[in-house]
Amino acid sequence: MGRRNSILDPRTKLLLVFMEAVFVLATAGGERLYVLRVIFTILPFVLLITSRNYKTCITGIIVLIGVTLLERFVFPMLTGMLSYMLLTVITIVTRFLPAVLMGTYVIRTTKVSEFKSAMEKMHVPDELTIPLCVMFRFFPTVKEEMDSIRAAMRMRGISFGGGKVSEMLEYRLVPMMSCSAKIGEELSAAALTRGFGISRKRTNICRIGFGVFDYIILLFCAGTIIFWISGVMI
Repeated sequence: MGRRNSILDPRTKLLLVFMEAVFVLATAGGERLYVLRVIFTILPFVLLITSRNYKTCITGIIVLIGVTLLERFVFPMLTGMLSYMLLTVITIVTRFLPAVLMGTYVIRTTKVSEFKSAMEKMHVPDELTIPLCVMFRFFPTVKEEMDSIRAAMRMRGISFGGGKVSEMLEYRLVPMMSCSAKIGEELSAAALTRGFGISRKRTNICRIGFGVFDYIILLFCAGTIIFWISGVMI
């Protein structure tokens, strides 16, 4: 049996992404769900720590604390266009950051085989599952290519400074666009080669299933949804 990379089942992770999008990004429930929204904001950081993604967690914490300090101490002193611009930045970061971090956690801790097995258990058609499987490998691979291109540009002394902005954009964007198209084709071919597109049911050696932490989060998410719906119906 394959070893799981995290304490949560892939289906629970997908539910958490949905909850982050609805209650943090879209701020469903308004002030009535403020405390629950704070919990969902903190949850990605906790999960990143459990998966040993310390660097991403610390970076997210620094950004969130920085934006909070700007909102508390700098924003009240600004007026006019500057206040609107800072408010826009604060709103975007505080709403998008938890959802982005949760998506990062899901991608880094979920194997493609685990994700495919979870989709099969939920009876999701392959027409949707296969593109999602390709997406799971696409973003990490693109990041690796970006790091390689950045290192190559650094070796050549090409950066934003020194009047080489145009060269920096050209030498990074053009290879990145070319690599992205090639990566997408290669990952699609790899997915089909591994049998993701066959009509018969695939065997899978990865181990997925709900555990104690899954049930705790499922109950918490169900309670949040019920509490939200009850407020909408009143």
